[in-house]
Amino acid sequence: MVREDIRNIAIIAHVDHGKTTLVDQMLKQGNVLRTNQQIADRVMDSNDLERERGITILAKNTAVHYGSTKINIVDTPGHADFGGEVERILKMVDGVLLLVDSFEGPMPQTRFVLSKALALKLPVLLVINKVDRPDARCDEVVDEIVDLLDELDADPETLDRPILYVSARKGTATTDLAEPGVDLKPLFETILKYIPAPEGDENGPAQVLISTIDYNDYVGRIGIGRISRGKLSDGMMVVRCNAQNEGALTPPWRLTALSVFDGLKRVPAPTVSMGDIVALTGLPDISIGDTVCDPSLVEPLPFVAITEPTVTMTFSVNDSPFAGREGQYVTSRHLRARLYRELETDVSLRVKDGDTPDCFEV
Repeated sequence: MVREDIRNIAIIAHVDHGKTTLVDQMLKQGNVLRTNQQIADRVMDSNDLERERGITILAKNTAVHYGSTKINIVDTPGHADFGGEVERILKMVDGVLLLVDSFEGPMPQTRFVLSKALALKLPVLLVINKVDRPDARCDEVVDEIVDLLDELDADPETLDRPILYVSARKGTATTDLAEPGVDLKPLFETILKYIPAPEGDENGPAQVLISTIDYNDYVGRIGIGRISRGKLSDGMMVVRCNAQNEGALTPPWRLTALSVFDGLKRVPAPTVSMGDIVALTGLPDISIGDTVCDPSLVEPLPFVAITEPTVTMTFSVNDSPFAGREGQYVTSRHLRARLYRELETDVSLRVKDGDTPDCFEV
């Protein structure tokens, strides 16, 4: 069965090529935000460090509606240091938008995130952003992208798809530079035409691969993934298994809540079906790579190996002469609690106690 009412896409790019700004405009033109609603720029960069640095660190889900189709969008990091975020998120989507700056062209991290998408055989739509820059060199950048795709052995069909020329800041898109865009309609239309709709057995036993984790102090861990088969209902009994752990099973447990993404919010959903990206709760230690199944047919899904951390640092309590003069949480107890809380949601992070009680290896 094919669900034509849904598209699942990820936006991948090098740092600062404008993907979060593009998501802002897609939200506005997808009737998610009211015309008079006040929001911050780069609304998807909700983490404090992301807003400070102006980059995306954590992958996030949102959704817009275009006509009768719901487009689930994942805004991914554009740096190899956050590869654990990129790799697992791509398991939830059926295609990607490759966003490239019209002046800078493809950068080293463009190669990194694009290679991950091509390894999963995902269709790629090419998007040249910031075409309104006075120093834009769109033709040369297109040639550079074609060369990169050839180096990475991309599917020849990638070059047969239209190239979109976008100004994310202005919220316009066109497939022909000679005809300036007026809105993002060409982008939405191209997504619907060239990104495949999810396929699967909607009536079979439920199966969903957990690709990312969120955490809430009230409900604990929240597993997020795309349903590959069947339906899930609020309150139904399920089991958890893991392909990397020799199919290890948990006893049946009850789903306590289900929700889907709609705009910037999660909306409770009594039932979700094949192709939906769902957030579910009920198992305190649910983890990335787990498969949640109907007990009648337990089949763990394979999960991509996460890139190991590339940098190791030691965090310790401030012992300088200025210690204690600023900051709210300055003791080793607070530092340890904060670092270990981050482990609840970041699969590519490793934390262990250091040689002394006041330091930690991250």
